[in-house]
Amino acid sequence: MKRWKKLLLLLLLVLLSQIPFAYRRYRLGRLHAAIQQLNSERLATRADDGLAEFKGVIHVHSFLGGHSTGNFEEIVSAAQSNQLDFVIMTEHPAKDFDTAEMTLQGEHGGVLFINGNEVRAATGDRLLLIPGDEQASSDNRWTTQEVLSRRSFGLALVAYPEDFKNWDASGYDGIEVYNIYTNARLINPVVMFFDALWSYHSYPDLLFANFYRRPSESLKKWDELSSHKDQKLVATAGNDSHANVGVSLNDSSGKRLLGFRLDPYERSFRLVRVHVFANPFHGPLLDTESLLRSISDGHCFIGFDVFGDTTGFRFTAHDGDQNRMMGDEIKLEDAVHLNVILPVAARIVILKDGNVIQDETGINKKDYTVTEKASYRVEVYLPQLPAPAGEQPWIISNPIYVR
Repeated sequence: MKRWKKLLLLLLLVLLSQIPFAYRRYRLGRLHAAIQQLNSERLATRADDGLAEFKGVIHVHSFLGGHSTGNFEEIVSAAQSNQLDFVIMTEHPAKDFDTAEMTLQGEHGGVLFINGNEVRAATGDRLLLIPGDEQASSDNRWTTQEVLSRRSFGLALVAYPEDFKNWDASGYDGIEVYNIYTNARLINPVVMFFDALWSYHSYPDLLFANFYRRPSESLKKWDELSSHKDQKLVATAGNDSHANVGVSLNDSSGKRLLGFRLDPYERSFRLVRVHVFANPFHGPLLDTESLLRSISDGHCFIGFDVFGDTTGFRFTAHDGDQNRMMGDEIKLEDAVHLNVILPVAARIVILKDGNVIQDETGINKKDYTVTEKASYRVEVYLPQLPAPAGEQPWIISNPIYVR
């Protein structure tokens, strides 16, 4: 075969290989348009519970603990551009200095920052300790139970539950049921490279949709633990923000000359957020104590806001005398009425001890009566969004415990 024919055949094969990625770009374009339409259909929701709704992110790293070159200025700017109310830092410990003490804490640029650590116990289990402390650097010498037992304050969350082993330990307050980094491990690097070539410029945030999956195994474990009569565990989502994925050419000072970053803080903070209901003590800004208490109480939900703002979601329970919200217990007399309110019409799935008991599409309100003691929670989907987003959860609530 002549050389020009070989070159032509090679070119043809290259072009054919790009058809799937061109189609995926087209699909992301359709998803982008559908999200814009969805946000235009939002309804104003009003709650008479006297609580304010705050949105923020949990599990954020900076240059302090390694694995990241992100600086404080970038983090504060990203929080402001996303209009976040809070950011919970979870720095990796360092041998010779206290990363939790050195990281962002307090108010910066109108955003509340809380300092924390991500630690690995000698058993390999990883925990998010919020606030962090100077003992975090030695936690890798202790068992999971010993790390938890030394804590007499703050939050302790199980990180990376798929790798966690010591579930019989006591003292952890919740589980990070979703983590962006864990989900991103599903990515085929070659596929992501060509997806980025085709779609990064126009739809950088929605590249996330190509690999986003419901965290089924983590939710199954959480449901199993939450169904225990004496156990209440809050579910959170982890952005696991490092701002360290991409390709770049830097000068000797570290300044980037060429390249791009797939996970800048500004983008990472848009993908998934934790929405917290709290009654702030001091004006419109949240304070550390009320925020951590509200998260510990389970007064929060996980919102994949990249697919549409989840602000306005409510999941409550009442029986005439009692009114409760996510994370609360309510005593069963004759019956308990569960209420779900959404800012847009969607698919509402109600689960009892992890099993689906109600599934209805095209509604923005749902009243459901239960007559059995159990742990009840809600997942919300947006079937009006095209693949790959429509089949994945948009909202994951914390449970209401009917006792």
